[in-house]
Amino acid sequence: MAKSSNQKTKLLHLARTLLRKTDEDHPLTVTQLIEELARQDIKAERKSIYDDLEALRLFGLDIQCRKGKSPGWFVGGREFQLPEVKLLMDAVQSSRFITQKKSDALLRKLEGLASIHQAGQLQRQVFVDRRIKVMNESIYYNVDKLHTAIAGQKAITFKYFDFDISRKKVFRQEGRRYMASPYGLIWNSENYYLVAFDHAHQEMRHYRVDKMAEIVVTALDRAGRERYAGFQLAEYGQKHFGMYSGQEVKVTLRGLRDKASLVWDRFGQDIIMVPDGEGHFTVTLPVVISPQFFGWLLGLDGSITLAGPKEAVAAYRRLLSATLEELP
Repeated sequence: MAKSSNQKTKLLHLARTLLRKTDEDHPLTVTQLIEELARQDIKAERKSIYDDLEALRLFGLDIQCRKGKSPGWFVGGREFQLPEVKLLMDAVQSSRFITQKKSDALLRKLEGLASIHQAGQLQRQVFVDRRIKVMNESIYYNVDKLHTAIAGQKAITFKYFDFDISRKKVFRQEGRRYMASPYGLIWNSENYYLVAFDHAHQEMRHYRVDKMAEIVVTALDRAGRERYAGFQLAEYGQKHFGMYSGQEVKVTLRGLRDKASLVWDRFGQDIIMVPDGEGHFTVTLPVVISPQFFGWLLGLDGSITLAGPKEAVAAYRRLLSATLEELP
């Protein structure tokens, strides 16, 4: 009897059947495996199935056999275990910088890492307070282009925009293209930011990736290497709260000892705190003076205060005064 055109792919179909339709709670008998292959117009005998299962095991697939009640064959350990897939799906679902459309597409792909029986456990919605998905669908591909530019150490050009009250794009610089040399990406406050050397201003700046459009990776080598030879992306991120521009200043904070963890969380574990009496501490560290930094202080309700320098304290007072004057 002539073999079907699918016969050569028998082992591949068997592996896919095991991965998609079996798990520890849902094994398939040899008879059922033969029936599954038959649906693909592939003929198989019991002995050949045993040989194929052993070949898949030797190849690295975790083929398990269970006897007794509910006997059969199934895939045990997978490249991604079910708790890991759940974690990945939760991260995708809760990420603000991924649009809802792209989130749904990624979730469907992640379901393929588990069996069809386990997929039901993955159909869960993660609630994140005040989560708003971005509107720029191209961010997924923007990130890929930016990684390409960073890896190749090449400059890019792009357009940068905001949304008006009608949710229409309004391009900055009257639509003229920016030119910058990417140095890294930072995920901060649920947004992706590009840190790059701005060619026009000859300094390091940052841009919201979801507000970038028409990114082009050029053939030009990355600029700013001499000026930023020792550039540290993590250090830059710690200083620029919420990605606001501003003057970098060494400030001294004074806080209650039981609030020290708030400073650790914001600035990292490497900073040195100095005891100040029995109930307080002080710490001196470089920050970028910005509305976001002052807003962080204000939100701490006096448990951590700005002690110096005088210029920074004066700027904080001016901001608070201006805010009060704007109230009706």
